[in-house]
Amino acid sequence: MPADAAGKKGQQGAGTRGRPPVCAALASRFVTAVFATPDELLGAVGSHLGHSDWVTVDQARIDMFAEATGDHQWIHVDPEAAAAGPFGTTIAHGYLTLALTNLLLPEIVRVEGISMGINYGVNRVRFPQPVLVGSRLRASASLTSADELPGGVGVQTVITVTVEIEGQPKPACVVESVSRFLR
Repeated sequence: MPADAAGKKGQQGAGTRGRPPVCAALASRFVTAVFATPDELLGAVGSHLGHSDWVTVDQARIDMFAEATGDHQWIHVDPEAAAAGPFGTTIAHGYLTLALTNLLLPEIVRVEGISMGINYGVNRVRFPQPVLVGSRLRASASLTSADELPGGVGVQTVITVTVEIEGQPKPACVVESVSRFLR
């Protein structure tokens, strides 16, 4: 999209398909792998896509996740009880760590020239290391597979996301995330 189109409120540039324009400089600020079309994914299988920024998992985030899911187990939400527990503090829910991939992955990869991207599911998820409150996490991603969808409507990918814990040898989460990028 031309830079002048991005700055005009209410105008939509070519290829935005009804979505509001985005300032290109802002949109690519953190993204480490940008694909101009879904077709480019097909030739990038096996590529390491990069890393996200770090995010801190504080008690407020853990408490909000507990509230949203109804999982109020003491190991997550009771710092006093957790201090006497196996980790000496509260830990994040495994599914909170998994959910953070939706925050972190868009910092790593963006596919342009699409009508929409769809989170299609996951093939495999593991939580090798608990996330202690106050830990900093980041994601690392690799494009594991990319396949043309029937009818040429788009490309389905499997991106292996590893959620790293700063200063820890083992990751918090490893997930094979399945996405569809529709033309």
